[in-house]
Amino acid sequence: MTMIATDFGIQEALKQLGVSATNKGTSTGSEWFASGSEFSSTSPVDGELIAKVSATTKEDYERVITKASSAFKEWRVMPAPLRGEIVRQFGEELRRLKEPLGKLVSYEMGKSYQEGLGEVQEMIDICDFAVGLSRQLHGLTMHSERPGHRMYEQYHPLGIVGVISAFNFPVAVWAWNTALAWVCGDVCVWKPSEKTPLCGVACQNIIAKVLKDNNLPEGISNLINGDYQVGEFMTTDKRVPLISATGSTRMGKIVAATVGQRLGKSLLELGGNNAIIVTPDADIKMTVIGAVFGAVGTAGQRCTSTRRLIIHESIYDKVKNAVVDAYKQLRIGNPLDENNHVGPLIDKDAVKGYESALTRVIEEGGKIVVEGGVLSGEGYESGCYVKPAIAEAENSFEIVQHETFAPVLYLLKYSGDVENAIDVQNGVAQGLSSAIMTNNLREAERFLSHTGSDCGIANVNIGTSGAEIGGAFGGEKDTGGGRESGSDAWKVYMRRQTNTINYTTELPLAQGIKFDL
Repeated sequence: MTMIATDFGIQEALKQLGVSATNKGTSTGSEWFASGSEFSSTSPVDGELIAKVSATTKEDYERVITKASSAFKEWRVMPAPLRGEIVRQFGEELRRLKEPLGKLVSYEMGKSYQEGLGEVQEMIDICDFAVGLSRQLHGLTMHSERPGHRMYEQYHPLGIVGVISAFNFPVAVWAWNTALAWVCGDVCVWKPSEKTPLCGVACQNIIAKVLKDNNLPEGISNLINGDYQVGEFMTTDKRVPLISATGSTRMGKIVAATVGQRLGKSLLELGGNNAIIVTPDADIKMTVIGAVFGAVGTAGQRCTSTRRLIIHESIYDKVKNAVVDAYKQLRIGNPLDENNHVGPLIDKDAVKGYESALTRVIEEGGKIVVEGGVLSGEGYESGCYVKPAIAEAENSFEIVQHETFAPVLYLLKYSGDVENAIDVQNGVAQGLSSAIMTNNLREAERFLSHTGSDCGIANVNIGTSGAEIGGAFGGEKDTGGGRESGSDAWKVYMRRQTNTINYTTELPLAQGIKFDL
């Protein structure tokens, strides 16, 4: 196994996480097996092979589903607070292994080490949230129209929850789903991105230890690995009532159609084309911080990354110059070096998409104000490092309507009042995250009103990137409409049941119908 320089501690991190040169890619807990061909995980940091993983075959998958179905029967009858205790222990293991797991996230995916640690912290936070939730899986009690009757709602676990996650958040999104699903009484089958499979192997090792220490059966947490065909094992399987899928809009449409055809449930977290509106009453310093981090954080590979900066014409040049000056301070390089701000894109296909976007914006009449380009030479051997770029454009440009998963920021100018800016903000197919920078109360409230931002997330004086665990995360339109994480997102992992109890000796019928025997 070839590794990056040992001073970053990658070899030790992999050892602590149980990741080896060759990993079996299918697991039902502490049991690992594989009969499929191997595929490689290559780091975008230095282009080196990290390790190999065995792909899940159909036979392997059937073995997983058999174990999961059996485990569900035992797991679902365990009281929810006791399931919460298991999740609490998982959170404690994540605290213990935060540093090595953060390093693996950084090295395998390419995000900065601080972002890697932050992603593991999100896992810890959702575990804390789920532990409290395990004592609050409540329904409603309602008054019956019939005397001597009681009516209420309750929630029951669904069964097997399938999770398909993307490379950009290789561990956190899985935890958002599984921590909630587990306390709800579900068991989970996870297919991580084929671009970051080792993060999946590491997480499965961590939860497997907790389950084994508590003498719980195989099949509560399951891992499968491979390309989209492995994901299709789950999307076409009626034994998996819910599929939670994170990725591109194109992928989400395929998943939704496939799962819908069998009348299953989908939780979709798809693309974003997120904008910050900058009004004349904005704090420019705050605007620059929010816009720059939103545009270049994770090298522009967040679903909440800032793609568009919609600036009022009266302050357009001032804001543009401030953002351009800020870009001059960016340091691009090895993400494990905490002096750097921007790491690599995930692979060379992503680089091609980045280059194509810059070519197309010029072809459509845009102007590049911060030059992009692919970096080469010492430290950039992987070919995945690019310069964050800024272009002046129009919202109507086809490339601006498209989500480019790379650090390309489009500057858009608006005139008139904030309603015009909101029309531009809403004038794309995606509807995930949005923000407005203003100290004007009326503008802020207008942005948050039912005729304001059409996104699932709308922020005031905060950028588009990132979200707190306590709020439901997700978006509208081509973003898929799903909600994960906080608030009442737990309900999607359960089935609702209405119950009516008659405690009389009579059987009155609804709507006054008479049926005497």
